[in-house]
Amino acid sequence: MPTKAEEAKKADKAAEWTECDVAILGSGLAGSIMGAILARQGANVVLIDAGQHPRFAVGESQNPQLVEWLHILAVRYDVPEIKHMLDVKAVTEHIGPTHGRKQSFGFVTHRPNREPDPHEATMFVIPKMLTEAVHLFRQDTDSHYLNVAAKYGCTLRQNWFATDLDVDDDGVTITGRNGEVFRAKYLIDASGFRSPLAQKFDLRENPPRHKHHARSLFTHYVGIKPYDDVCNYPEALRPPAESPFHGGTLHHLIERGWFWVIPFDNYKDSKNPACSVGLTFDERLYPKPKDMTPDQEFNHYLDMYPAVKRQFEGAKRIREWVSTDRLQYSSKRTIGARWCLMSHAAGFIDPLYSRGLSNTFEVVDALAYRILDALRENDFTEERFEYVERLEQGLLEYNDKIVNSSYIAFSHFRLWNAVFRVWACFTTPATMRQIMARQNFQLDGDDRHFKEMEKAPYTGLWWPDSHAFKVLFDTTAETCERYEAGEIDGDKAADIVFEAIRDCESVNTPFGWKGPEDLRFFRATTPTMMKFMWWASTSGPKEMRDLGRSMLAGVVKQGVRGRKVS
Repeated sequence: MPTKAEEAKKADKAAEWTECDVAILGSGLAGSIMGAILARQGANVVLIDAGQHPRFAVGESQNPQLVEWLHILAVRYDVPEIKHMLDVKAVTEHIGPTHGRKQSFGFVTHRPNREPDPHEATMFVIPKMLTEAVHLFRQDTDSHYLNVAAKYGCTLRQNWFATDLDVDDDGVTITGRNGEVFRAKYLIDASGFRSPLAQKFDLRENPPRHKHHARSLFTHYVGIKPYDDVCNYPEALRPPAESPFHGGTLHHLIERGWFWVIPFDNYKDSKNPACSVGLTFDERLYPKPKDMTPDQEFNHYLDMYPAVKRQFEGAKRIREWVSTDRLQYSSKRTIGARWCLMSHAAGFIDPLYSRGLSNTFEVVDALAYRILDALRENDFTEERFEYVERLEQGLLEYNDKIVNSSYIAFSHFRLWNAVFRVWACFTTPATMRQIMARQNFQLDGDDRHFKEMEKAPYTGLWWPDSHAFKVLFDTTAETCERYEAGEIDGDKAADIVFEAIRDCESVNTPFGWKGPEDLRFFRATTPTMMKFMWWASTSGPKEMRDLGRSMLAGVVKQGVRGRKVS
């Protein structure tokens, strides 16, 4: 029991602070959307940031699962503004004409001082039946959602530096450099790598536990040429005309590294000439130089890859470079009594495959309703948030494995072609799983459809229900590591992974994933998607039949309800 003196001291302090339910450190996209959700549901939220908007941010490229997580958040928590990011038309209409389209993930293999072999390119075109994804111009999206958070009642503080965090049994005290103090029942740290909470409790693992290694250089340019205009590929070896390289995110693959090109000018209504550019590569093979500026270093590598360099002829950089040391970091734990390290405050792997925001908003979804329940019941025990811990660590673990496998495979095209298929082939069923839960929720308003998604056995895997996928995934990672260790050569490793793909009953056949190796561009047209849905509902394995039939039933029910309403 506290003494009378302690009670009096606490009462004196309480007179000095502003009370709230939840304090969020970091007002980027994750922090602002989490703030908007909690405030919309009645929580008293303070949203704090050491910087201010608008500002540069990475995480500009969507994937299908991210789009569906956003859709889920919008309907589950009744924040319709989140739908402004669901496709390029919506983001252009509601936020502004500064964003690009994300039709595809394109990959081109390069070797030093040589023209690329046009046979060594792969592409996954996102099925339009799933989504029309976006290249987000983050300074605009992040400012927009900060305003949305304010609209729903969040108290905002920009250029506000937290100098001390004090966590006790009853709450968290956040003290600012300006002397202002907030007292919260719960603290979310969404501030990223330089997390005050991670520093306070010494949560970073040193070294990080991840196998993957990479550092990065990135900025924005204007005047970048479409790769389709400079690649000199024969017409027969180009992607489908409807899905050019410039229609999506382009990855130029080099040994244990890759350049990214993310255009914001590839949508017909965009008025933004900028393009996001970066180079991410293994710092053990490419140590950071002490005698070069970032401009000099980036141009040094451009000079090594002539086809990539042609994209940059006449282009101009419009922002200062960000030049990092090793990007990967991890935390001993991400949840404590009354606090959470959320997503990029907890750890990071690599921007390859555009999983950063997808992972982030999966965590937002899992964390938000638990906080709202905790506020209602005044119960902030760590056990309530145990799933969030498992989710954050699982997302990092599985992303580490697929990215590490990919970097190993970059220099051997056959092996890369196999790893690429393993990554891409389960994107569609993983997204269908989310769509199915959202459709069912929209039909009956029962939150259990989302909570049941958390009962999957492989938390953090992008199709966490699938044992077949888990086996294929593990086989791929183990095989790539054997190749890296010199136990087998690249062709043997490719043979093993291709055979595992063919043997995996849940890898769908209509898309062509089990097809010949010279099938490199995967574009699911509407007829292909219809064939896929028929296969998934009739002749696929049980886990696919269950998914396909449930999703089709949801589509039919929504159609029937729509006709009744009209």
